[in-house]
Amino acid sequence: QVQVVESGGGLVQAGGSLRLSCVASGSIFSRNYMGWYRQVPGKQRELVATVTTDGNTNYADSVKGRFAISRDNAKSSIYLQMNSLKPEDTGVYYCRFTDYRTYWGQGTQVTVSS
Repeated sequence: QVQVVESGGGLVQAGGSLRLSCVASGSIFSRNYMGWYRQVPGKQRELVATVTTDGNTNYADSVKGRFAISRDNAKSSIYLQMNSLKPEDTGVYYCRFTDYRTYWGQGTQVTVSS
């Protein structure tokens, strides 16, 4: 079993910054990838950014150049630095952990006011 816990959401004005954190704990396979996804009411959950244990990253086009994902393998943690936030970045941000299984965190709300 793997537990995934996010933190760091909140309310910020457009143009501001937030940093999200996620930690995975439990029985973790060494090769895995973790990522951030977001969801707004009435829409499907969408990819924001992912990072592998080798450090390979992938970003949604809408966040390239503004968001940066990083990880600390020793802590089984990932981070999402979000800069130049826009109102359309508002949503619940979920952390996903995948090795040969997939686990999701409970989500953290990010609200960007205009």
